Amino acid sequence: MADIAAPRPSRSLAVPLRRWTGVGLPALALLIMLAVIFWIRPAAMSYFGFTLLFKLAIPLVFAALAQMLVVMLGDIDLANGAFVGLITCVSAVYLADQPLVAVAIYVLLIACYGGVGLLIHMRQLPSIVVTLGLSFIWLGLAVMILPAPGGHAPAWLTAFTGWRPPLLPLPLWLAAAAALAAHFVVSRSAIGAVLRGAGANPRAVERSGWSVLAIRVSVYAASGFLGVLAGLLLTGLTTSGDANIAPAYTLLGVGAVILGGGAFTGGIVSPVGTVIGAMTLALAGSLLSFLEVPPTWQIGSQGFILFLVLAGRVLLGDKPS
Repeated sequence: MADIAAPRPSRSLAVPLRRWTGVGLPALALLIMLAVIFWIRPAAMSYFGFTLLFKLAIPLVFAALAQMLVVMLGDIDLANGAFVGLITCVSAVYLADQPLVAVAIYVLLIACYGGVGLLIHMRQLPSIVVTLGLSFIWLGLAVMILPAPGGHAPAWLTAFTGWRPPLLPLPLWLAAAAALAAHFVVSRSAIGAVLRGAGANPRAVERSGWSVLAIRVSVYAASGFLGVLAGLLLTGLTTSGDANIAPAYTLLGVGAVILGGGAFTGGIVSPVGTVIGAMTLALAGSLLSFLEVPPTWQIGSQGFILFLVLAGRVLLGDKPS
């Protein structure tokens, strides 16, 4: 008697299911947390309230997108948070008084990130080891530039981060713009298909005439560029620099990528899901503040939210890698 196998979802349904769980579940978690906050503090349901809730999430959004690009290749970047801290130090020390020096340093650091991709590819080194060592280099440079928290952000940068555009607060506009731009490049464009293919099946990409080496260098450089944007926004929000201001961005960025439907196997990422995941993890800290929970519990709450959403993905049949 033939075995009766349990029915499996067809391939045509698997992709929409993955997309829904990648974006829908973190969005649902975000909405639930907002509902709890608004129930506790109804006054938070306002333009000013949304600004306070999400303004510190925007640097994390760009840091998470930077991490997403690396994860797209099947790698992981453990230097992400230290790099953002370095950018805040460079910005606080040089950007106001010596902008050309600051821009030159940004370009050099982005080129260094591309060089890291070159080194990983040429020597076939594990990215987790290389970037872990790189994190100490970024931290050391940051401390050399700014030994203690301080410096000052340029007036134009603080004015931008404090700008109040119409209809929606600036953090929501920036998050939407970042999500749409990344979605178009990574998920909808022809070059995005090649980039994702370099993580999922690099040999097929090479047989198609593309250089995986060039792709890896370019993707790492783009990740560095997004890290610079994250550092600039964080400097504008805090009005100063600090070498140790963003160490949590590394793991929170990884969590946002996986929370948003990405996978460590490479080639599977969701820019929109990553942005929503970053905002969800950032909002978790605000929720605990409203609940008057000690700050030391914030990291635990973010991990708990990540666990719940991943468990939901597994229950719905979308097993994260």
